[in-house]
Amino acid sequence: MLNNVSGNVSAIATSLRQHLPFSSQQDLDITPYYRNHVAAITGAGSGMGRELAIHLAKMSCHVALSDINAEQLAQTKDLLVGYDVKVTTTVLDVSDNKAVEAWADSVMAEHGKVNFIFNNAGVALYSSVEGSSISELEWVMDINFWGVVYGTKAFLPLIKNSVKESEIDGGKKDSKARKFNEHGHIINISSLFGLTAQPSQSAYNASKFAVRGFTESLRQELDIQRCGVSATCIHPGGIKTNIANSARGNDSISDLGMRSGRKAISSFNKFLKFDASAAAWIILQAAATNQPRCLIGNDAKMIDAVQRVFPARYSKVLNDVNKLSRQLKGKKRAKTANRKAAIAN
Repeated sequence: MLNNVSGNVSAIATSLRQHLPFSSQQDLDITPYYRNHVAAITGAGSGMGRELAIHLAKMSCHVALSDINAEQLAQTKDLLVGYDVKVTTTVLDVSDNKAVEAWADSVMAEHGKVNFIFNNAGVALYSSVEGSSISELEWVMDINFWGVVYGTKAFLPLIKNSVKESEIDGGKKDSKARKFNEHGHIINISSLFGLTAQPSQSAYNASKFAVRGFTESLRQELDIQRCGVSATCIHPGGIKTNIANSARGNDSISDLGMRSGRKAISSFNKFLKFDASAAAWIILQAAATNQPRCLIGNDAKMIDAVQRVFPARYSKVLNDVNKLSRQLKGKKRAKTANRKAAIAN
């Protein structure tokens, strides 16, 4: 087994070197891309949505914020006091298409234009396929997938029009080098679980895989149109947000040998290690540099590499690597304990 795992790790490392360099662009100046533009953000009451708002305000980008939680939304707005930007807020359920359309119209009315939509709102469900109810599946899909669709559909024509009005020299539609004074971008949040599937996460996987396909197709269409608007799909790994604490679930995962209830939430939170502010900054860089997709965190990059190398059996490879990692950690702890015991004697 050790030889097999070693070979797997070598193949993964090769994939990482070829496709997913761990270098960052932390020093890249992206302020000009966002300055004096208008960004709409869903799920802005906490987590990455809140951090996106703060970073954008620091870059003099006006923001239209929405969240289903009025209190948390107000807290985010308070954090932006002192920045020379216009901030508007709307309590919003992204699973309500009419409400999302009304919000988009209000953003145009209040800000006069809109350049970016960050479809960030999301929820989680832990359940086996057999144990999940149709209503639970619909709840996840309505927010994670349809919320992204509604946000994209409502804001896309407004963003395209805002960018079109900034076109230089009247704009020649047949030109391959159309130029605009303003930027437009749609940023949709998928997940690490939009790249690989996990037991107990069928609904979440389905919604995030759907976001990925939807966004990648959208980007291709926008590239063909050369309209000055593009799209990026974001695949975060474990980000420190409230998603675990607000997750729904049931005891059906105990049949899979997994913890349920508070223990499940506790285990979920242990997986969320990457700083939300740093994640938001990476997202903003990805949009400003027009990346087709963005992986956040070494966990997302590593697991994506595993899926690339072992598309049909990545789950087994990951399990083998995890087992080996636990064994090595156990041996290390034992050596440390023996060393301390020897010193004590």
